[in-house]
Amino acid sequence: MAETTASPSFTGSGRFKALIGVLILAIGGVGVWLYSTRGQESTDDAQVDAHVTPIAARVGGHVLRVAVNDNQIVEAGTVLVEIDPRDYQVAVDRARAELADAEATAIAAQSNVPITSTTASSNVSTAEGSVEQAKSATEAAGKDVEVAQARLAAAQARLREAEANATRSSRDVERLRGLLAKDEVSQQQFDSTVAAADVARAGVDTVKAQIQEAEAAIRSSESRRAQAAAGERQAQAGLRSAQTGPEQVTAMRARASSAQARVEQAQATLAQAELNLEYATIKAPVRGVVSRKSVNPGQVIAPGQPLLAVVQTDEVWITANFKETQLSSMKPGQKVVVAVDAYGGHEFAGHIDSIAAATGARFSLLPPENATGNYVKVVQRVPVKIVLETGQDPERLLRPGMSVVPTVSTR
Repeated sequence: MAETTASPSFTGSGRFKALIGVLILAIGGVGVWLYSTRGQESTDDAQVDAHVTPIAARVGGHVLRVAVNDNQIVEAGTVLVEIDPRDYQVAVDRARAELADAEATAIAAQSNVPITSTTASSNVSTAEGSVEQAKSATEAAGKDVEVAQARLAAAQARLREAEANATRSSRDVERLRGLLAKDEVSQQQFDSTVAAADVARAGVDTVKAQIQEAEAAIRSSESRRAQAAAGERQAQAGLRSAQTGPEQVTAMRARASSAQARVEQAQATLAQAELNLEYATIKAPVRGVVSRKSVNPGQVIAPGQPLLAVVQTDEVWITANFKETQLSSMKPGQKVVVAVDAYGGHEFAGHIDSIAAATGARFSLLPPENATGNYVKVVQRVPVKIVLETGQDPERLLRPGMSVVPTVSTR
């Protein structure tokens, strides 16, 4: 009977002890969990990011060859697409010909500048000498006119004197003629008077001839003076024309500058044509994986048309959108453990690189407008860039867009 009563008491005590032990283990587990999770922030709103470089055509044309396939790894400088270059080669040849023509024109224009300058200076000197010579001729002709006029005046004075003498001699002859009839004068005296009258009339004729000669000399001198004046005016006009030489030199220099500008324009056209020819061969700007290929041989493409994209898998990072309430203890440099869903939660080590300057909603196409009457507070998320430590993904298994769960140690 004693054994029957002792067994239940022992069993109840054992159960009580077991319950106490379980309770202690539960409390210890909760304590360990609280200790281990305190100072950590985690989110499942995170994904792998990388640079995705869109490749577009810079020139249009017929596609000759597509040298890559989807998901192919390419190095920087690898030929991706080749466009028919013949049209662009023709443009290069034409631009080179135009450049050669412009350079020849510029050389000719430049060589004409010193020739024009020298010719202008020579023409000015020659024209000035011609003006001086014409002035001297005009002055000499004027003096000749003055001398001829003086001779005419002297001849006219002698004519008056000769006429007066002839008149007196004629009167003497008439007076002596009457006296000769009365034998009051001798025949010899009368003959002498008649001879003197004839000499006086001959002197008048001589002086008249001298007057005619002087008048002819005046007319000739005046004609020469008129010709000299006309020559002087012509020389003055030539001088004025020659004095425009500096303007001609300036115009020639302007034409040379214009020709040089056309050379530079032709050089720019040639450079653009060569660039277009180079753009006909599209190369990979970076190392990466070809994605979204949408171009095939035989296709006609236009400038700016997207052809494919190159994803730079060599450099990936994590963009984690933490709640704003989780950022109080976060800062750049803190360690992060990143679990990748695609590989069964395989963990990668990293650290916080930077925290975005605004929430993700601010960068959306239609950011929220909080200044409304029906405002509802929503916890915002802020992008945090997490950089993985080097050497953890040698096979480049991480791909942009993969879901991850980063855990930040904020202690």
